[in-house]
Amino acid sequence: MTDLMVFLPELYRDIKEFVELTQTEDAELASLSLAIQRVLDDQFITTSTERAVKRREKPLGIQADPTLETLEFRRKRLINRYSTRPPFTVRYLQQRLDALLGPGMAEVSVDAQNFVLTVTIGIPDAAYFKEIIRTIDIVKPANLEYKQQTAIMDGIVLEEHIWAMPLIRKTKLGSWQLGTTPFAMEGQEVQIK
Repeated sequence: MTDLMVFLPELYRDIKEFVELTQTEDAELASLSLAIQRVLDDQFITTSTERAVKRREKPLGIQADPTLETLEFRRKRLINRYSTRPPFTVRYLQQRLDALLGPGMAEVSVDAQNFVLTVTIGIPDAAYFKEIIRTIDIVKPANLEYKQQTAIMDGIVLEEHIWAMPLIRKTKLGSWQLGTTPFAMEGQEVQIK
């Protein structure tokens, strides 16, 4: 913040009105400096405020839901929409998905013999899924069939155990009387594997 008192002659520095006037002007200049910085930040998508992002989304027809979508995701979506221009290649689609989701979160492959485009994706939430589908629809050639596979990013650990419990028969066929002796007794449960 600039102190305007240093620019006044010594004679005016002790006058109360000039002191108050320069303090007010200092506050106004600080506010102006912040406004200028905000305008400069809004010139670039990566540093834009929510107001500037909303202004950019309108011409693209994006209906953002600020309760579900973060400002960072909305910025990435804008960059994705502005950079989606032909010609498209598999490498280009992979780069777009890496820019949206992060490196290694999506894998693109093409089966040229069967005309199938396969995309395996670990999707963090529904907003990303919608943007990914839109990007693929724009980039995918009309002659390819799109096949989407969702990958589970967390590993699942399974462990198998086999337990056995022998049943010891206490009666003979035809000699069992209901309620007097048990038909069979359970033995001790033992882990086999």
